[in-house]
Amino acid sequence: MKHLTILGSTGSIGKNVLDIVSRFPEAYSVKALAAATNVALLAEQIERFHPEIAVVLDEKHAEALKAKVKKSRTRILAGEEGYAEAATHPEVQMVVSAIVGAAGLIPTVAAIRAGKDIALANKETLVTAGDLVMDLAREYKVRILPVDSEHSAIFQCIEGQRKNALAKVMLTASGGPFRTTPASEFAAITPEKALAHPTWSMGRKISIDSATLMNKGLEVIEARHLFDISADRIEVLVHPQSIVHSMASFHDGTVLAQIGIPDMRGAIAYALSWPERLPLAMPVPDFTALGSLTFEAPDREKFPCLDLAYEACRVGHTLPAVLNAANETAVMAFLDKKIPFTAIPRMIEMTMEQHELEKKPDLSDIIRVDAWARTCSEQLVIRLAR
Repeated sequence: MKHLTILGSTGSIGKNVLDIVSRFPEAYSVKALAAATNVALLAEQIERFHPEIAVVLDEKHAEALKAKVKKSRTRILAGEEGYAEAATHPEVQMVVSAIVGAAGLIPTVAAIRAGKDIALANKETLVTAGDLVMDLAREYKVRILPVDSEHSAIFQCIEGQRKNALAKVMLTASGGPFRTTPASEFAAITPEKALAHPTWSMGRKISIDSATLMNKGLEVIEARHLFDISADRIEVLVHPQSIVHSMASFHDGTVLAQIGIPDMRGAIAYALSWPERLPLAMPVPDFTALGSLTFEAPDREKFPCLDLAYEACRVGHTLPAVLNAANETAVMAFLDKKIPFTAIPRMIEMTMEQHELEKKPDLSDIIRVDAWARTCSEQLVIRLAR
């Protein structure tokens, strides 16, 4: 029996994790659930999975949750201390880190320091503090198992291979909802259109990141740390069918691809069960119906966020944290209809240009730089407003 903490249980990844837990109750139990403000769904999850701890963003939401689960024995906690307690629960072997954004960094670090294996869905943890987090994982002998479908695919492709035989990795991208939209129409893109992802069902922030290709850029930085590979050996390919989840090529010219239907439960289940595989009974792709699989280079002029992420990846140090914070601020401003879609990359680039790089940052440095970048980019929202 593997005991779990799920950070971000009410989000898309968290709900899929709980779906797998419910299908394999003999293999998994939930000791702690953590969310932000979705009290109604978290209350339902408490009633169904009976965790010892449940955490929400603040005391106001904690009181609302307590009112909904009066008969439950689950302890209701709030804020950073609550997230840390959930992440370090003494009986937990694995923490699923699925909180969206940089907010997932601190509880994930706490879990690593407590010796918990990490099923990592929060890519921002490695984007903002990749060197620090991977060093900690080695120090505390903790496994970090990828949950993103692309990184899970690469992990599966290189497992059992000699590290020095790896030539490069290829991250696939659907291309998002605006792959074929002319750049001249980008200024008129609305949040509603950008949230309509063509193949994956995701949260609001990640859907916008997919529309700008920043999601793929963040994955480049994540891959650099997960697989200890330089940015120039990470390639992005647009693959609209989303059947090939990613690939790895080797020095002898061999390419291994991981293929499956676009369903996050496959990658989640592999992280939870590694090195075993759970009998999910999911369908395999209907290759005859597909007919063909296509690949193309991303349009870097239409989607400048990708190159901004590559730049941050190559420079390293505090620049990826600035990129991430500016992107989170810009995405929220776009969703709130304060700035146009085309202002998202401009905001990020302008924030990066104003940053004075700090080398070899510790956790407090990263938190401080993150706060600076948010303040800087929030000021830019006013300048770039519609």
